[in-house]
Amino acid sequence: MKKIFFWSPHISNVATIKNVINSAMSLKRYNKKPLNVSIIDAVGEWRKYLKELEMSNINLFELPGLNLNKLFPIEGFFKSRIIYFLIFFLKYNSFKKLIKKEKPDYLIIHLISFLPLSLLIFSKFETKFILRISGLPRLTLFRKILWKLISKKIYMVTCPSKKTRDDLIRKKIFLEKNVKILYDPIIEVNRINKYLKDKNTDDILNKKYFLNIGRLTKQKNQILLIRAFSKILDDNINLNLIIVGEGEKRVYLEKYIKNKNLEDKVFLIGHIKNVYPIIKNSLAVISTSLWEDPGAVMIEASYCNKNVISSNCPNGPKEFLSSKEGSYLFENNDMNSLIDKINLFLKESKNKKNAQILSCKKKTRNYTIFKHYKTLGLLLNLN
Repeated sequence: MKKIFFWSPHISNVATIKNVINSAMSLKRYNKKPLNVSIIDAVGEWRKYLKELEMSNINLFELPGLNLNKLFPIEGFFKSRIIYFLIFFLKYNSFKKLIKKEKPDYLIIHLISFLPLSLLIFSKFETKFILRISGLPRLTLFRKILWKLISKKIYMVTCPSKKTRDDLIRKKIFLEKNVKILYDPIIEVNRINKYLKDKNTDDILNKKYFLNIGRLTKQKNQILLIRAFSKILDDNINLNLIIVGEGEKRVYLEKYIKNKNLEDKVFLIGHIKNVYPIIKNSLAVISTSLWEDPGAVMIEASYCNKNVISSNCPNGPKEFLSSKEGSYLFENNDMNSLIDKINLFLKESKNKKNAQILSCKKKTRNYTIFKHYKTLGLLLNLN
């Protein structure tokens, strides 16, 4: 029986968590032959998902020592870097022993990749290491050196978009033949359809609103959206803005909303377990991210038959949203461009909006769990 291990330590609520679970689940659900699929828990970060993993017969290997699950989520650049270094120095040997002992056929590496990649430099393993690029990579000097050192040892590098693959190939760090496109397993059809049927009695659904979903961080750039929305209100007083998510920028955003007297128009409603009814009832979903790859929210919104207004940030939105019907892409981090696109959307005909919805919904097929499995299964030579 083939063994496939996932390495994806995390200290806050990131989209990668769901992608890892869906990827592992797809292997167990659709592969014809039995597979041993496991996730490695570094510091207790996966314990809260234990029941979900057990339901799909996914194993959890807990590394001994430091456990931080009671501290999660941990936000902020400096705090996160301290935790990353702790994981590296305190889990290095136990991680190495686990791989040597269990000898998985494949190790799929998502987050905090410098630990397993460092092992690949200094040790020999029977296991094939696969580096998953989960988002647009910032090619720092350290990362460039690390990737160069493991470029001939790594079995494969998978990318979530064609643009990211092209960028990596152009940088000539990895062998072109080893860099593959593997779309994220974002759409679990049965689950989303079930959630869409949930009755939500929240008064918020009775409002006429635009929707933003994402962690309250610098990357998601909600401050740009709030500033633009305050201008839109001058001519559209009946509109509202709902922002779903938590993060280190919450206090900053709350202060701005209060200072601009927007408390009755802009609502930070925190983390929501089932966001799909809120998506379904929105006018459109707006993403102001500074970078995404590809951007799970816009794909989920498109599946739910909603238009998406998005920054033309690197690397995923343009690849997904562009079509012959046009798109609501605005210049990255440009408030005036965002305002123009929102106004265009408000004036656009229903037929035009529906054509764009249909074009994007067709593309969501690439992001289903089953399609992800079909591609991953071929890449791993399963069955």
